[in-house]
Amino acid sequence: MNKGLYAGSFDPMTCGHMDLIKRAAKICDELTIGIIENPSKQPMFTTDERQDMIRKACKDIPNLKVDSFCGLLADYVNTNQFTLVFRGLRSSMDFEYELTMAQMNARLYEDKVETVFLMTDPKYSFISSSMAKEVFTLGGSIEGLVPEIVLKTMENRR
Repeated sequence: MNKGLYAGSFDPMTCGHMDLIKRAAKICDELTIGIIENPSKQPMFTTDERQDMIRKACKDIPNLKVDSFCGLLADYVNTNQFTLVFRGLRSSMDFEYELTMAQMNARLYEDKVETVFLMTDPKYSFISSSMAKEVFTLGGSIEGLVPEIVLKTMENRR
């Protein structure tokens, strides 16, 4: 059984994330969205809020689970016996960073784990969570850049 992991902060989840989740879910038997908790960052949404939004946005993906973790990605991968780790690439700058991280993690994985790089759909290549938050905070429209449930949750915070 191929157990996949797509990890990130998802603060907030974007349509680019959603695209990658749908595509990764087709590749593995079970896909876990792992929300990374970083105690040194101040997220816009709590982990529970992010889990709830992801579950609602992905309700039609039957082989999907949502979880959260703190610490090293490799420790979470080893503990949960994932076989695939998905990473999204928007640009060559992403590739440089992600390749280095994948190579370090490969040294830390206990069993055979493959990192799978998925290219972002070009229509989402400019979107990042931080950009969506900034545009929203400054009063700009992010409609079509984040799933509808995320947009509604953000608007309810205003």
